[in-house]
Amino acid sequence: MPRPISAIHDSFGGREQRLSLRLTLKTGAQISRLDIPAISVYLSEEEAGMNKEAVASAAFANQILPQFSIPAARSLQERPARVLKYGDTFALFDPNGDITSMPGSPEGIFYRDTRHLSHLRLSICGMPPMLLSSTMRDDNAALTCDLTNPDLYRSEGLILEHDLIHLRRVKFVWKSATFERIAVRNFGERRERIVLQIEFAADFADLFEVRGSRRERHGTFHPTQVKADAAKISYTGLDGLLRETRLRFAPQPGDLDANRAIFELDLMPHERAVIFIEIRCNTRPGGLPASNQFFTSLRESRRALRRSASRATAIATSNDVFNEGIRRSIADLYMLTTDLPEGPYPYAGIPWFSTVFGRDALITAMQTLWADPAIARGVLGHLAATQATAKDDAADAEPGKILHEARRGEMAALGEVPFRRYYGSVDATPLFVMLAGAYLERTADVATLRRLWPNIEAALRWIDVYGDRDRDGFVEYGRKSEEGLINQGWKDSHDSIFHADGSVARGPIALVEVQGYVFAAKRAAASIAQRLDLPERALRLDRQAEELQRRFDAAFWDDALGTYVLALDGDKRPCRVRSSNAGHALFSGIALPERAGPVVNGLMSNASYSGWGIRTIATSESRYNPMSYHNGSVWPHDNGLIAMGFGRYGLKHPLMRLLTALFDASLFLELKRLPELFCGFARRAHTGPTAYPVACAPQAWSSASVFAMVGALLGISFEPAARRICLMRPMLPAWLDTLKLSNLRLGGAAVDLLLERRGEEVAPHVVRRSGDVDVVMTA
Repeated sequence: MPRPISAIHDSFGGREQRLSLRLTLKTGAQISRLDIPAISVYLSEEEAGMNKEAVASAAFANQILPQFSIPAARSLQERPARVLKYGDTFALFDPNGDITSMPGSPEGIFYRDTRHLSHLRLSICGMPPMLLSSTMRDDNAALTCDLTNPDLYRSEGLILEHDLIHLRRVKFVWKSATFERIAVRNFGERRERIVLQIEFAADFADLFEVRGSRRERHGTFHPTQVKADAAKISYTGLDGLLRETRLRFAPQPGDLDANRAIFELDLMPHERAVIFIEIRCNTRPGGLPASNQFFTSLRESRRALRRSASRATAIATSNDVFNEGIRRSIADLYMLTTDLPEGPYPYAGIPWFSTVFGRDALITAMQTLWADPAIARGVLGHLAATQATAKDDAADAEPGKILHEARRGEMAALGEVPFRRYYGSVDATPLFVMLAGAYLERTADVATLRRLWPNIEAALRWIDVYGDRDRDGFVEYGRKSEEGLINQGWKDSHDSIFHADGSVARGPIALVEVQGYVFAAKRAAASIAQRLDLPERALRLDRQAEELQRRFDAAFWDDALGTYVLALDGDKRPCRVRSSNAGHALFSGIALPERAGPVVNGLMSNASYSGWGIRTIATSESRYNPMSYHNGSVWPHDNGLIAMGFGRYGLKHPLMRLLTALFDASLFLELKRLPELFCGFARRAHTGPTAYPVACAPQAWSSASVFAMVGALLGISFEPAARRICLMRPMLPAWLDTLKLSNLRLGGAAVDLLLERRGEEVAPHVVRRSGDVDVVMTA
């Protein structure tokens, strides 16, 4: 994902670079996709202001700031948002339940990459209420905000003491609508006349505008249509689409205009009044009154969440705090998972990435495969349906390539950003084949794999024909369009692939982890071909994998580093950088057995291991910056994949350290929610990890990382033909005495499994069995 601008020296680290930026602005050079607030992070207001015209009129943004970057003029940590989502709709509120239309704020109600409500503010007698508490249900089904009145004055003096009027706001999202119930109660000893005002506005900003992109032109904003109990705000974009936001109130407000609803409440002591608000994006209200619709939709939304989460194996342990973190991760994962025609698909993260991403979903599905294979089936189905069939340089598409990102906003439709359907990731295609093989191994669902086989063959052709650009046996990337992403691995910041001296690598670039994914893809495809009675194809694929493993070790292993290099550049020069990418060679299995120990030692050294997890880049490297997006931060999903690699090679003790680090970090995180990433500063006593200013939270592959680590620690694997669930040398950390897996499925059968730690040994007990399935321990 494009890298946010997180710190001055991350993008303009040296004095010379900052002077260069000033010089560029003073000479009037063309600058594009450049946001004035973002420039102000680096320059004085004068210096940024004198080129506003040039900035606003420029066409692209690769000359100065990283492309498609997220300006970090305001940290999301300053006002932690409350997040709700269902399907293609998500909402971000402040702790009071309001939406504040501040510059740079991601708050709002969004539907399909457009902000349908940009301002929502509740006031009592003209004043904002005081916050008592702001809580999310542990299943993310609803947000509850408890508020009270401040001291209220008029010209004659104090008219209402604080803490006499209680307001409880309950909000949730269902389909394309956001529902709210405001209960107002008078706890005073006398009758009170209260005026509640609800302000609202919709800017219909494209998500990329909210992220910081500037647009010269917009479509047409239509006059707001107001009825007695409803208002409709609408906008026709330059793409010709009419976008509407409909607000409905119950009871009917005393006064309603184009941007506010006013309710005059007359409350006796202990009397309560209730107001309902319904906000719909591009849909009309149903036939029910707003009050009835609230409760009907609330019931349906909770049922849908329970239904989807019930597919997964439940994890419960002897550690109540760890259980809270697990419940939050499960709730976040299933909130982000959207039901597409092909099945459940985890959207990447909120606020910036609540849409289909290929890489993110494939990795999320891989991490959760043992617990919920339905996610993998949905991901494989959708990515097969959207697989590229022709060349399109603007979209970085080639036949057989797997989707990177899809957007449905106005800017994507107009080509102002290239992501309408964009294929610029080098790793999604081999990951697709990897997941297909892992899904078959987990489920023995041959029918699904038979349907997918043409897509798998197309992906393999892409790997061999288009992926290997120079026919050296390695898969490389290089964008086909100036608007495409410069770096196309998971570390896709403009400066994330570099040499030991800090110079940015020139493409085409062969990433270390991608070669591992290709190796695993060939192995997976061979296994699938064997099951589909294609033995000759299976043999060829196995031989290709063996040859790749041999050549990979010769080209990527570096004795002096004691690990694999980060990449090979366009001249086949190795990027001799210690990075977390090397751990993915363990995840994929391409690493020779004798390489595993040195790789693990390097990753768990003080230079790479922060105490909260493994850093993306070691502290010894030239571009190390613990506040950067990809050059020194800690990503939970990255650690999850590395943990799976540790488990593959039987290295359970360092795996336990990673799980413990993630658990310890969650103790300090709001809602115990694992974010997209946090900073890579070394762990200090009695303090938590340092937050990254514009990290998405929740993020699907972060939420899934706990599944990855638990599955790897227990050594879970499946033998569907033998009706066996296997545990290979399971271990538990010292802070877990027991771990129970409920509803662990194999085909139509299921077990509840209790694992008890006795010293370093773990004993499993089947406490419930349904159907024909055995649980066995393997060496």
